[in-house]
Amino acid sequence: MVDELKVLRDQIDEVDQQLVKLFAQRLKLVAGVGEVKSRHGLPIYAPDREAAMLASRRAEAEAQGVPPDLIEDVLRRFMRESYASEKDTGFKCVNPDLGKAVVIGGGGQLGGLFAHLLSLSGYHTEILEKDDWHKADTLLADAGLVMIAVPIDQTVAVIERLPKLPEHCLLVDLTSVKSEPVAAMLNAHSGPVLGLHPMFGPDIPSLAKQVIIHCHGRGEADYEWLLAQMRIWGARLQEVPAAEHDEAMSLVQALRHFTSFAYGAHLCAEGADLSRLLRLSSPIYRLELAMVGRLFAQDPALYADIILSSPRNLAMIRRYHGRFGELLEELENGQRDAFVKQFSAVSDYFGDYADTFLKESRMLLAQANDSRHHSD
Repeated sequence: MVDELKVLRDQIDEVDQQLVKLFAQRLKLVAGVGEVKSRHGLPIYAPDREAAMLASRRAEAEAQGVPPDLIEDVLRRFMRESYASEKDTGFKCVNPDLGKAVVIGGGGQLGGLFAHLLSLSGYHTEILEKDDWHKADTLLADAGLVMIAVPIDQTVAVIERLPKLPEHCLLVDLTSVKSEPVAAMLNAHSGPVLGLHPMFGPDIPSLAKQVIIHCHGRGEADYEWLLAQMRIWGARLQEVPAAEHDEAMSLVQALRHFTSFAYGAHLCAEGADLSRLLRLSSPIYRLELAMVGRLFAQDPALYADIILSSPRNLAMIRRYHGRFGELLEELENGQRDAFVKQFSAVSDYFGDYADTFLKESRMLLAQANDSRHHSD
């Protein structure tokens, strides 16, 4: 049996070695694609091409008795690597006549990411930090773009501190709240104004498929070039009025961050043995625990600022706290039927999204389970 297994395993190793060579060849071709896209100003992310390619490969796999999901998983992992490598080739400059781009707070992670992308796109980019304000007048005097990437609680103060900018200069902020910063920019600058909220952290390898929300301020025609530039970077743009953005973020960010914080704080207070929880966990709980744990690997001040950025956020958390208490009281009173009825009502509310989320989560769970290493 041992000899038989060795023969088969040697053959598998040979096939794997061939796969590695094919992978290397594919990555070289991808590098060529990135170079062509860079020269012609094509976006990193081409959804129609991606969908068509995956559909073709799935059909070919099925015809050869290979699980289509397996091929799609491999190709999606390849595409993620491809998007990351394509950005290193640089990007076409949409607005070569812009002049200077200044990122205030460009020494930070998010500001640094955008400064890097602007530089890769051929813009003369400079950074202004808090210790550089003595030269702000000179640095900003001939700027074509001023991007503000400072902590939430400092954003409005920095905007109000700006010297007079050139009339044609585009003033942009990257804050996760929008109503106050956009209003402050409109008050401080008579030229074009745009509010941006990147819905990702600064550690992403590529902007491909990442969402950037933009809120109109002033001069749509004068900031369209920046939207086009971000599309070339691969971003998916979503336009939302500032007030609607802030209302949605109470759920998308503030409430979710707070519930993760509260669950982590509860685990800490209970003295839960994390290593034991992980050993005993199903893939879904491990993934949920990972989403909580990742919060505590990041800057606590950032999350405090997000949650405290608006009274609306605290009101939302308070309403959630109230509903949590009501549902708990029903369970304490043994109202099983009430729980089932509420569950069904929420299921109806989610509708088709429930099945969509179930399918998406199955893929995530499979990936999470694949990455586990059991030494016992």
